[in-house]
Amino acid sequence: MTQILSSCGLLCNECEFYSNQCAGCYRVKGAPFWAAEHTAEGICPLFKCAVMDKKYSSCGQCPDLPCELFIRMQDPNTSDEDHQKSLKERVARLKEQVKA
Repeated sequence: MTQILSSCGLLCNECEFYSNQCAGCYRVKGAPFWAAEHTAEGICPLFKCAVMDKKYSSCGQCPDLPCELFIRMQDPNTSDEDHQKSLKERVARLKEQVKA
């Protein structure tokens, strides 16, 4: 199965909300279902920064990866330990994507 990578390095097709509540950040133009509830603009701050503001295809193209915003964006349902593990995995995926 082909992996669908979000702009922040999450694997969309491994997410429980993919296909049901979310079509992936690129298809919803950075406005996943949770953003309306948790952000003032209704846009994922990482997508806005990387794709909309800096015109990158993902956070992986940014020389500041992982930046403060990237590190701070934690799923409230995730432990700090799992968040740190996720950060490492996502940064590695994004850097690999840029090399390809």
